[in-house]
Amino acid sequence: MTINRAKQRMLEGKAAIGAEISLGSPLATEILSQMEFDFFMVDAQHGPWSDDAVMQAFRCISLGKGTPMARVEQNDFGAIGRLLDRGALGIIVPMVNSVAEAEAAAFAVRYPPEGGRSGGPFGVRFHGPDYMSWSNDEVFLAVMLETKQAVERAEEIMAVEGVDGCYVGPNDLRISMGVDLNTAEGKEAHRAAILNVVEACRKTGKISGISTGSVADTQFWIERGCRFITAGEDAEWMIDGATKTLQRLGRSV
Repeated sequence: MTINRAKQRMLEGKAAIGAEISLGSPLATEILSQMEFDFFMVDAQHGPWSDDAVMQAFRCISLGKGTPMARVEQNDFGAIGRLLDRGALGIIVPMVNSVAEAEAAAFAVRYPPEGGRSGGPFGVRFHGPDYMSWSNDEVFLAVMLETKQAVERAEEIMAVEGVDGCYVGPNDLRISMGVDLNTAEGKEAHRAAILNVVEACRKTGKISGISTGSVADTQFWIERGCRFITAGEDAEWMIDGATKTLQRLGRSV
């Protein structure tokens, strides 16, 4: 049996800090897996991930201490099941805007009687025996609240049984709200919307999370109660490291 240490940490009231893996490279995933992140989120929504590469990535992550998770392409029963059957212990579902959509995600993630997940986990043997007896408890489900509509319905969405937490997508939320983050008014409205989601999670006893791209943002949202946080992604870190090297050598970037 594999213990989802990231989920365990969050249930203890501690922040789980993760890395987004978007390049589609199992080798890059293996390199990062040795670092002390609590979880690694394979971005199967936006990244160029094939089924085989995703399966390899989950095994690479499991070489380290972090929990293998994935953002699914869309809120689809089959797509969610394929990621779980390949070894994901966490699923992040994008663009969840209603109770019905949250219920559909929970139904796809849990085996009966809690849900309706199909029983064929052929790629999970590296997690140990008796997978189907413990996976309902160990798998973590976060729905993405990333539109104005989702924020307005945050409390009722987060009250759905089987949903463990949320993961705010700040960029899509900005687009949906039509705000300019270069203005004080836009920044304040955007932040207030996210804080509304955090409060909805507090009221429903669920875990609030968010995608961030900097240490400062990560620390800011941890201080405000978020416990499921990605602090950056592989492509950004690669570009950042290369940029700093060129700058130190006096080259333009």
